[in-house]
Amino acid sequence: MSAPPSTTRRNQSQTHRQSRRGTEESPLVKWLLITVALSFCTVFLLLPLANVFVQALAKGWSFYVQSLTHPDSWAAIRLTLLVAAISVPINVVFGIAAAWCIAKFNFRGKSLLVTLIDLPFSVSPVVAGLMFVVLFGAQGFFGPWLEAHNIKIIFAVPGIVLATVFVTFPFVARELIPVMQATGTEQEQAALTLGASGWQTFWRVTLPSVKWGLIYGIILCNARAMGEFGAVSVVSGHITGLTDTMPLRVEKLYQEYNAPAAFAVASLLAVLALVTLGLKTLLEWKQARAYERALRDSR
Repeated sequence: MSAPPSTTRRNQSQTHRQSRRGTEESPLVKWLLITVALSFCTVFLLLPLANVFVQALAKGWSFYVQSLTHPDSWAAIRLTLLVAAISVPINVVFGIAAAWCIAKFNFRGKSLLVTLIDLPFSVSPVVAGLMFVVLFGAQGFFGPWLEAHNIKIIFAVPGIVLATVFVTFPFVARELIPVMQATGTEQEQAALTLGASGWQTFWRVTLPSVKWGLIYGIILCNARAMGEFGAVSVVSGHITGLTDTMPLRVEKLYQEYNAPAAFAVASLLAVLALVTLGLKTLLEWKQARAYERALRDSR
């Protein structure tokens, strides 16, 4: 004889409450963990960031503006934006192509390609810069040929772009690969069955389905490109007004005992980082809203 429905519901409710109690922490533990997390964020993130702006404005607003509009600082800002404007689109093209190959096809050497994409994560940026010096420097493998054809890569903008592309190589691809794997190939196959070309399928089916991952990867790639120091420091030559990016300009000003000007340029990098964080948070919020809307529509 089966139990009455009311008894069954009561037993289920009791079991649910017991399972919830088994996964919930006590209020003391919860607030202790929250306090520790907030303390670490305050000490190691918020206070140093606030100190950057305090030091940047230590000599007043006029000195701050003068430091940023100094010809050498302005040249560093322009070069940083130029390098990011070149390296980010290159990595976007590569990231989309690599993610599409890895997520949509099976081929020999697929695991090797995934490993190579992750290589810049494990190689020190300084070592990456030295690799380009060994290849394209005056005494490097291609150095004599480049010098004979009057092509300058090391201690010039092309070398900085190459180093930045290497360091930011994985960001777009690594954001797109799991998104494309999650979407599968059913939508593309349906579009091709209905007569769409490969190019139309990419623009109208594949790209819209991964747009949030793509934008997120572009934001991270751009942030790393503008803030890169190690690899760029090796290949740039530190030529003031020519090959100094914003991070290199900060180091040079600080070594010249001009700390307020160094913090002024650093504050601009911090602002760019905060803007990047804001865009990242906005995208995550929009993505969550879109997911909730899709769930409601599916019901």
